[in-house]
Amino acid sequence: MAMLPVVALVGRPNVGKSTLFNALTGTRDALVADLPGLTRDRQYGYARRGGKSCIVIDTGGIVERADEIEGLMIAQTERAIEEADRLIVVVDGRAGPTPQDDFVARLVRRSGKPVLVAVNKTEGFDPQAAIAEFHELGLGEPVPIAAAHGSGVVELLETSLQGLDAEPQDAAPDQGVRVAVIGRPNVGKSTLINRLLGENRLVAFDQPGTTRDAVLVPFERDGERYTLIDTAGVRRRARVEEAVEKFSVIKTLQAIESAQVVIVVLDAQDTVAEQDASLLGTVVEEGRALVIAVNKWDNIPQEQRDEIRRQIELRMGFADFAPVHFISARHGSGVGELFDSVRRVYAAAMREMSTPELTRVLEAAIVSHPPPVVRGRRIKLRYAHQGGRNPPVIVIHGNQTDQVPDAYRRYLVNVYRKAFDLGGTPVQVSFRGEENPYAGRRNPLTPRQMRKRKRLIRRNKR
Repeated sequence: MAMLPVVALVGRPNVGKSTLFNALTGTRDALVADLPGLTRDRQYGYARRGGKSCIVIDTGGIVERADEIEGLMIAQTERAIEEADRLIVVVDGRAGPTPQDDFVARLVRRSGKPVLVAVNKTEGFDPQAAIAEFHELGLGEPVPIAAAHGSGVVELLETSLQGLDAEPQDAAPDQGVRVAVIGRPNVGKSTLINRLLGENRLVAFDQPGTTRDAVLVPFERDGERYTLIDTAGVRRRARVEEAVEKFSVIKTLQAIESAQVVIVVLDAQDTVAEQDASLLGTVVEEGRALVIAVNKWDNIPQEQRDEIRRQIELRMGFADFAPVHFISARHGSGVGELFDSVRRVYAAAMREMSTPELTRVLEAAIVSHPPPVVRGRRIKLRYAHQGGRNPPVIVIHGNQTDQVPDAYRRYLVNVYRKAFDLGGTPVQVSFRGEENPYAGRRNPLTPRQMRKRKRLIRRNKR
């Protein structure tokens, strides 16, 4: 099982790194680690373009003669370079090479990692003329792009990832269900991991998954095989007493991508932070089956328990389909029920649903709550079939499907979730319009005329 590779975007200020980051990730809402030592100058996201996938890091602009704040940016960039498998140096094709570009080139060259130069803002220029001067950076053949327009972005990513397996491979059958445990530092991930493993005492081996020490731990529980994706970096019970767990955004994103079920651990003795909600949102966006574990639930007053429940409902309402367990990993209370939920949400994520059953549920939903009328015509939804698993994808065919409101889509998601017991997993409902067979033809016959024509043909054959 390969982990997603990591690509860091580096360069001086105002060359378009963030624009390229948005073009690669398709979002402006990248996960940001709001923690000491991880400033908002370093952002992370998933890039999936042209059949290639990776984790991409956006860094702050760096300059050679740095003041205190700019010095922090350089430190952030150096950490990103250390985390990355590949580096992309972004430069401004309109401005041409600058001394600051040369400083960046020297910085990345010291890393010894593969580097690609992306010459941005080349729209309207001859590509070869735009890149010609940047050969002097000594970083190989530059690649012309226009990040604001998406031009050359796919080719850039494909070139950068050459030689890397950019797609995570499915686990071998004997590795079983892949379960990731994620959360902020010191919420008890290490203790929970060791509790899960210590109860079974069937750890086969510890296999480093990346240079950033994500660890795959095969184990067995109640006769079923699992692979634990350990983001806390703790494999042995002897290390349970560690006070602070190492946190890595890279490890967390790789674990989410590689997992089939994710356990998000919260700390009952703390508040539900923005970072908790951000991690949870990433899991939902990636379509992973989800279980929430509120740890350290023992020996806290009732007022704190009520407040934690209120915060979960307020800040994590978008994941209200996920089971929530209040546990004590240190004492083991609630851990058994937690793992029962892991089994259930995995089964839901992998559920197979037949076309007749999906269509029957759709028809009942329409009778109970018809689609709205758009421009005097009611949206018609005709049948449904399954388009994928993990997460379950339901494809609905009909007319005017591009006009279906989000509220009605959410209604159908809830209907299908209840009908097929899809708790604990995101459910995706997509719509497809029925193509007009007469589109593009001159003077096409109407459906009524076609039926009349067919009757005449059958009558003439008798």
